[in-house]
Amino acid sequence: MNKIDLTKELSKITETDDIFKQPDIAHIFIHQHKVVQSHLLPGLKVDVKEFEDHVEVNTVVEKNTKIEKPVHMCFGMIPKNGIQKMVINTELMENSSASFLAHCAFPNAVDIQHIMNGDIKVGKNARFSYLEKHIHGPHGGVKVYPHATIHLSENAHYYSEFELIKGRAGLVDIKYEAICEADSVLEMIARISGKENDIINIKEIGHLSGERARGFLSSRVAATGSTRAEVYNKLTASAAYARGHVDCTEIIKDNGVVSAIPIVEVSHPKAHITHEAALGSVDSKQLQTLMARGLNENEATDLIIQGLLK
Repeated sequence: MNKIDLTKELSKITETDDIFKQPDIAHIFIHQHKVVQSHLLPGLKVDVKEFEDHVEVNTVVEKNTKIEKPVHMCFGMIPKNGIQKMVINTELMENSSASFLAHCAFPNAVDIQHIMNGDIKVGKNARFSYLEKHIHGPHGGVKVYPHATIHLSENAHYYSEFELIKGRAGLVDIKYEAICEADSVLEMIARISGKENDIINIKEIGHLSGERARGFLSSRVAATGSTRAEVYNKLTASAAYARGHVDCTEIIKDNGVVSAIPIVEVSHPKAHITHEAALGSVDSKQLQTLMARGLNENEATDLIIQGLLK
């Protein structure tokens, strides 16, 4: 399959066909370890180094640059088998702002590994948001390893979402750790649906090391079939007026097993962190209400899970 065909296939799967017609939207499509399509804008630098066994993506949003529309990134593989290994370095320089929408598409996966090691730096007064949407096939043959370190400078804002609600999760192993300087804001949200014998591991850690730093960690997991899930969310606060909250909500159905480990650690008398965890089955009252309106039990359950993961 040539580059044009790969681009068409990935854009069809991720429903991003229209971005090619809009010159004010930056995008880059990478199939396995090769760039198949790209378009950049002033102030946005993306240097891609292609290797046989991995690809390195170095992204810089230059100082004072404001990118108005989301930068679209697509990482994926069309074949059933293979490995996609990515090294991603992203830096937003002082007073810059950008949002990235990343689609990770593996529609035919039977035995595929997607490995991402990231390093993210958000400069002073910079704003960065990152939505990562995964689209998997029905076989559960994807192993996903998104690992990243994040550094927020003074008054920086970092917002991320990891979403995997289409297709089988397979194996998901998320590890993010962030250090937050004074007046910075950290928000990390994960929403994952597990089916059959999927395995979901989430480990997110935020260190509120600067005065008035704020942090929010939120995980939503639905474990149906024989899914096994473990969520480990930790916030530490070591500076005056640092504030944070950890929120874990998991739903189980059938033989699913979930565990949530929210940890808060405060080492300054003027810092404050709260946490909340809720694990349980589908709410029976909601289930009965939906079934009374004509849905069967599976349809009602799916609708409740969709609401949780929105």
